[in-house]
Amino acid sequence: MLPDCLSAEGEWRCRRLLAEATARLRSRPAAAAVLVPLCLVRGVPALLYTLRSSRLAGRHKGDVSFPGGKCDPADQDVVHTALRETHEELGLAVPEDQVWGVLQPIYDKSKATVVPVLAGVGPLDPQSLKPNPEEVDEVFALPLAHLLQAQNQGYTHFCQSGHFHYTLPVFLHGPHRVWGLTAIITEFTLQLLAPGAYQPRLVFPGHMGSRPGPK
Repeated sequence: MLPDCLSAEGEWRCRRLLAEATARLRSRPAAAAVLVPLCLVRGVPALLYTLRSSRLAGRHKGDVSFPGGKCDPADQDVVHTALRETHEELGLAVPEDQVWGVLQPIYDKSKATVVPVLAGVGPLDPQSLKPNPEEVDEVFALPLAHLLQAQNQGYTHFCQSGHFHYTLPVFLHGPHRVWGLTAIITEFTLQLLAPGAYQPRLVFPGHMGSRPGPK
């Protein structure tokens, strides 16, 4: 059963769980930050995703992602980076008081730190957004109920030199497959919003599952 994560009580619980780590991590140097927008789409709790433009340079073009990007020296902290990038990509202005906190930082293949920032953005029609076509091809939302259904969850095992190395989650049967770093951040978010309702898929050697809060 999906908890009422968008209620005042649900928001307070999440803010409380993230408060200590947010205070510790938001001003730490990082390569990039993304916003995890928790919204209501036609009254249904959902997460907002983007499809990166196929015109972008680099290996992440055409991937599903959360809005965000590289930290700028002028940014006050990672929260400011996530909010600035979201406004630049989607034209969506999210006030800082709607930020609930910082989730566990993750690392890309180059070992660069990416910091997810969770925010409750309220009622939203993804089709009303005006994404920057140079950065975003499409904006879509996936209901939390969809993400929490076992038939929409998968995983990929990765091996190295013929031996198990790690497992990453995948979320299926939406407009686009959610995988990679975006799927890991989605997993952290589900663990926070719906404790006990989601079975973690992320596995590294000697590490069974993950916590939603930063370490």
